[in-house]
Amino acid sequence: MRTIRILLLAAGTALAGYGGWLLWPQLPYAAGWLIAGPVLHDALAAPLVGLAGLALGRVLPDRVWRRWVAAGLAITATLLLIAVPLVWRPHPAPPNPGLQDRDYTTGLAIWLTALWTGVLAGAVVSRWRERRAAARIDR
Repeated sequence: MRTIRILLLAAGTALAGYGGWLLWPQLPYAAGWLIAGPVLHDALAAPLVGLAGLALGRVLPDRVWRRWVAAGLAITATLLLIAVPLVWRPHPAPPNPGLQDRDYTTGLAIWLTALWTGVLAGAVVSRWRERRAAARIDR
């Protein structure tokens, strides 16, 4: 077990070093994003999602809906943290040959629509399964 841990640590360290080597030329452009992301998450996104979750907890009918909506809110906040800099300033850095330029606003709208459609479908299916299981117990 110790050998596996040492091998995993070595592999992780090597991959982190490779990632740092790839990031190094773009560090001046990415530094703001790397610093602002965690700060915005801790100062803005996490408290807003928590407050929205508390408010929705009082409005939503049961724990199934609260669970699905809480997951949807957390994923929405993460998507917004990633997408807002790209929507706000689409070309802040030199072109990266690994990334294609695209319409980030439309992409974000599509992802949020798909996410909340999945949240709605998941909540409806979970609620239906819960009621079905309760009906079996009552028999």
